[in-house]
Amino acid sequence: MSLIALGINHRTAPVELREQVAISGERMSDALHDLAALPVVEEAAILSTCNRTELYCAMQDDALDALAEWLGHFHHLDPAQIRPHLYSYPNDDAVRHMLRVAGGLDSMILGEPQILGQMKEAYQAAADAGTLRAALSRLFQHTFSVAKQIRTDTAIGESPVSVAFAAVSLAKQIFGDFEEQTALLIGAGETIELSARHLNEQKLGRMVVANRTIERAHRLAADFKGYGIGLDEIPAHLAEADIVIAATSSSEPVVTREMVKRALKGRKHRPVFMVDIAVPRDIDPAVAELEDIYLYTVDDLQEVIEENLKSRQQAANQAEEIIDVQVARFMAWLRAQDAVSTIRDYRERAERSRDQVLAKAQQMLANGRPAQQVLDFLAHTLTNKLTHEPSVKIRQAAENGDAELLQAALELFNLSKDQ
Repeated sequence: MSLIALGINHRTAPVELREQVAISGERMSDALHDLAALPVVEEAAILSTCNRTELYCAMQDDALDALAEWLGHFHHLDPAQIRPHLYSYPNDDAVRHMLRVAGGLDSMILGEPQILGQMKEAYQAAADAGTLRAALSRLFQHTFSVAKQIRTDTAIGESPVSVAFAAVSLAKQIFGDFEEQTALLIGAGETIELSARHLNEQKLGRMVVANRTIERAHRLAADFKGYGIGLDEIPAHLAEADIVIAATSSSEPVVTREMVKRALKGRKHRPVFMVDIAVPRDIDPAVAELEDIYLYTVDDLQEVIEENLKSRQQAANQAEEIIDVQVARFMAWLRAQDAVSTIRDYRERAERSRDQVLAKAQQMLANGRPAQQVLDFLAHTLTNKLTHEPSVKIRQAAENGDAELLQAALELFNLSKDQ
């Protein structure tokens, strides 16, 4: 069995392609079942965020082409369009990649904490879909444990650095003072919550939260003395917003060009700073063509992100050392699973031999043979059955000069050359 991680992320593909291969929550179950139905796939999980879509599989062999073909066909795309942007990691490299992703070492912002929650959601979705068994289940649990260790034992999470923080930092450069500004936050997930927190810390004047579930919008807005609205109310409130940050899971833009154009008239063309963190995008890219609009995507935040990398690099180096140790530990466990089946098969064969010899001995007793004769037969025959095949293999190894197998036999049977 091979472990494989195959995916596409912010380093290998532009946002336009990433949004085409993103798998939304409502499609995740179907995607997992479809992926697990491939003949070569034994276990499957999928992580899909604004910056990456990754497949984690336990497979019969390294059938990477089958995974690449599946990813393309599932999205009705030509696999050749995706293949140049894919990366793949087998076995221990797959384990290392998962640990690095969960620890925030492979994120756009080094050490960002949201990815661990997203990894847990990926695990839960696969568990609910029934596409996990022993290997991937254990790997996910190991991953969560290592990510926690990295957060505890290093300083990688001390600075408030995230996509949300980068967005607010960029807005701060444009407006300087937030006390007179109004922000419209679209969505109510973790990224929007972080954005709200950072804006509140910067003494934002007013906050409006729009979400498909209006109760959730009200709950989040209440934490920051704002108010919540439904997505259908956005056109009525867009003209109020100096800052717009969007991060929903919608498959279609929730803010259109016409919507923004009308809002600008109501604002008398006062500028609006907009950040679209979502993949697929929440804000129609054509909005950027309008005057007085400053529209940024997750890719545009890279400069802000780079500024925050330096303080985390030393902690990242420490985290890499932890990961090296934990990869070796997990691979040792995985190799031991192969031994479990070998041990089980060996014990079952020994028990079959025992039962056969015991049945003959019981028949001998039933036929009136002396008990001592039957015990001698039982001990002699069972010993011969258990030692015959190993003895033949050891003799053949000696004849072939196979010193490695002979040494392994000494260790396996706890023997020494002096015995």
